[in-house]
Amino acid sequence: MQMFDTGDVQLHYRVDGAQDGAPVVFANSLGTDMRLWDPVLPLLPEGLRIIRYDKRGHGLSSCPPAPYTMGALVTDVERLLDHLEVKDALFVGLSIGGMIAQGLAVKRLDLIRAMVLSNTGAKIGTPEIWADRIADVERGGIERLADAVMERWFSADFRATPELMLWRNMLTRQPDVGYAGCSAAISGTDFFTTTASLRLPALGIAGSEDGSTPPDLVRETVELIPGAQFRLIRKAGHLPCVEQPQEYAAILSEFLRSTGHI
Repeated sequence: MQMFDTGDVQLHYRVDGAQDGAPVVFANSLGTDMRLWDPVLPLLPEGLRIIRYDKRGHGLSSCPPAPYTMGALVTDVERLLDHLEVKDALFVGLSIGGMIAQGLAVKRLDLIRAMVLSNTGAKIGTPEIWADRIADVERGGIERLADAVMERWFSADFRATPELMLWRNMLTRQPDVGYAGCSAAISGTDFFTTTASLRLPALGIAGSEDGSTPPDLVRETVELIPGAQFRLIRKAGHLPCVEQPQEYAAILSEFLRSTGHI
């Protein structure tokens, strides 16, 4: 575990694998930290340089006052990757992480040679939905909406397992301010026009039972990019890397090979 001061925030990050390997950057979802990817990473091909980080207001990164902007979240990871001297990475972003991927690709295509847009969209929800969610957090903390979030995140079968509490606890232990700040960033983001300008290999991954970013939204987003691929993982909600890690890793590994990353 390491910490990098961007000048605005202190980002907690971790680098695993081969230091001279092809870089793969993972950006996690709202309400989770870098442990989101733990089920998948052991299943990926060897020889990769795997970079994970906690976005501002999450995990062990610092938590500045809300609200945040998507531009700030993009700049955070841009500065981290420059610090790590990363070029031509494959960027895997889930939910808000996928929005960060889109914004970074538009801003710094030298950093990204291919991207995976997992359970995300060019625009997610409406300002009204996010305003209500922020108000709930301000009134009663993340705990106030945790059960509803679990329904959107996971299939009914997974919600019946003891493992659900691992993810519910991860959610509720994120800083309320960080959750609200990143919610504001999502609320203010509409990347339909900018994402449609991108020309790079892209893969969309959706969960059949995703209550946050339904498959049609993911498909609509990746279809903005010519030649993009789309994969649907069944029996999975918003976090298919948790519910179906074997299938998720297989899809990701296939994309790594198709883009010449391994």
